[in-house]
Amino acid sequence: MKKLILSAAILLGGLTAQAATSTEVIVKTQTVVAQDGFTEVTLDAVPAAVKSTVEKSFPGTKLEKAYKNDKNEFKLEIATGDKKYTVFTDASGNIIKK
Repeated sequence: MKKLILSAAILLGGLTAQAATSTEVIVKTQTVVAQDGFTEVTLDAVPAAVKSTVEKSFPGTKLEKAYKNDKNEFKLEIATGDKKYTVFTDASGNIIKK
């Protein structure tokens, strides 16, 4: 009889240990890129004032890509070495903070 009670206690203890398992929390990150209204243009389409501003404000950088929106603003991707930066300007070459 003692063995039966001991067996039942061990069995119930084992079942409660299984019921107390920890739960996993899964975190999913989703990146959403919003369209900002800029369309890519050739580097020749960038006004000289904008190119001059980039050369003066960011010496040693190279203009890699240019984008333009309906407000005649430019989104410029410039690079120096392995670092890349994004700069916003208007058609006159004034830097816009965004």
